[in-house]
Amino acid sequence: MGPFLGPLKIPCQAPPWGYVTGADLRTGKIAYKRRNGTVYDMTPLPLPLKVGVPGIGGPILTRGGVAFLGAAVDNFLRAYDITNGDQLWQARLPAGGQATPMTYTTSDNKQFVVMVAGGHGSIGTKPGDYVIGYALP
Repeated sequence: MGPFLGPLKIPCQAPPWGYVTGADLRTGKIAYKRRNGTVYDMTPLPLPLKVGVPGIGGPILTRGGVAFLGAAVDNFLRAYDITNGDQLWQARLPAGGQATPMTYTTSDNKQFVVMVAGGHGSIGTKPGDYVIGYALP
């Protein structure tokens, strides 16, 4: 079981392969649709082309209107503005981040986002055993 890939280890259909999409819940219409991820970790040449890549895992949303998503197969955790889909931030993960991030707040009201970077065998991302926390401003 796994993705259907060509000789360059990318999907056999034309990109984009993955999006971040926002829906207006009042109208039911798509508010924005942005490509999510690069082929940086998919091909023999690390190309940072933002073509929108496959992903496994969902986003977490903060009260401040930020969505954190680490599902893409390029091993980055990204933050998006949920009102317009603009990418606000990204961090390189040491292994595949095909999981849903979590968030918590400490007793002194500092908020953190935590990501597990363990890789995913069936899609071939780099395995690891990392749990990484990021403090929010």
